[in-house]
Formats: sequence, C-alpha cells, structure tokens
Amino acid sequence: MAMPKATIKPQDFATLYEGFTAPVSRFDCGRKCAPLNGGEPVCCSTQNAVPVVHKVEFDLLKTRTDLWSKFKPYDYATRQIVAELTSDCMAIHCKGARHCERDNRTIACRGFPFYPYLTRQKEFVGIGTYWVFEDRCWMMSNLEIVDRAFVEQFVATYEALFIKDHSEFTTYVDFSASARRVYSRWKREIPLLGRQGELLIVEPSTGNIRPGKKKDYPKIAPFNSEKEYREAVKEAGGEVPKEGLRAA
Repeated sequence: MAMPKATIKPQDFATLYEGFTAPVSRFDCGRKCAPLNGGEPVCCSTQNAVPVVHKVEFDLLKTRTDLWSKFKPYDYATRQIVAELTSDCMAIHCKGARHCERDNRTIACRGFPFYPYLTRQKEFVGIGTYWVFEDRCWMMSNLEIVDRAFVEQFVATYEALFIKDHSEFTTYVDFSASARRVYSRWKREIPLLGRQGELLIVEPSTGNIRPGKKKDYPKIAPFNSEKEYREAVKEAGGEVPKEGLRAA
C-alpha cells in the first residue's frame, strides 16, 4: 500500500516552533557536556551530531535566518548519514552555539537528546534517548530533572508532525524497533519518559513497560561520578565549570 503523501508546509513548521519552546530543564545542561566536546554542547556541533530536517522545514528557516546552511559531509561516517536520508530530508549545519537563535532552532535541536518512542503496537507512549550520545550528553544520565513542560510540548509537537507527515511516524516506529534490538543485545532496559514526564522502563525483548525509579537509571561514564567527570574533562583538555551547574 502506498504511503500517504506528506501534506506538511513551511508554515506548519512555524506553528510547531511556536508550540515547542520549553527548555529541556531549568539547568543549562550544555555547560556540563561542553568541556568534553571542544567547548561546545554535544548537540550544537556537527562533529558530534548532524541535524537532519525535512526539506520543507529548511524552506521555512531560509526565510527567517541565515543561521543554517546545507551540511557538507567531511568523512565516511557523515557521507553515510547523508546517503541514507530519504528524498524529503536533508542534513544541515548551523553557525554554532555562540550564534544560536532560540526561535530558529530546528525541531531536532529543540528535542535533543530525545526521540518519540513507539511500541510494537505503534502507540506513542513516551520519549527515549539517542543512546549513541550517552557518553557525551550529561542530560541522558539525569533524566529525572527533565521538565514536564518540555515532555508535554515534545509529545504534542510530534503528534502534530505525524498527522501532517506519515513518513515521520513510520521512521520512529522503525527507530523504536531498532532501540529494542540494540538494548536487547546489550542486555539493558530502555529508559523512557512517559507522556507526562514520568520515568518508565521498557523490557526490550518483550516490549513490556513498567514504572521506573531513579535507581533504574544508572549514570553512564563519565557522568557516573564527579571524579570520573573531572578526569574526563582534563583528558579532553576542557575546564570544569567553576560555579557549578546553574539554572538556564
């Protein structure tokens, strides 16, 4: 059966932006990971994460700002990322965290490090984390501080996006299945935040979901202790924030 054609338009992304403004938490988490990533938050550099957007979203951004440009692959891994994109998507590049315009962040930027998690029954039950960044993203070891407002806006944004573009829905159905396979191989449970921000745990082999507790979410190195974090920052040539983690 043919997939329904996307009906999403640039103005739809403008509306989505208006409804997705909440920060991940009241803490400036970028200050915690930046010393490990050349001074920039992991989510703000294509050396770590390549932003992928719908071409229609880029059409909107070009009318609002000169912050974004088409991404140019620089190695085998990034060439593979671009080669595997669907025809309606593209990779883009921004000027960096120091030039960030919060109103002109992409949906992917606003939502990082999370993705919409769908069950085997294709139910959108909560949000998971992009596990490949868990050793570089401090927030992924501290899910309990994610604000409920962020989770609710994330869920509402992706629900609206799924209605306008069914290919986005199928993308995350497939991605969630990949998550279950990866965590099953690792013999680890999948951490989620439910639709109201509650902690959830997925058993990857069965897909069963149960309530989670803070102890179910082990911190990932180098964020599992302050000592290990400081050692990792020193090794990376960074500098530990002197005044601690402040509110954003």
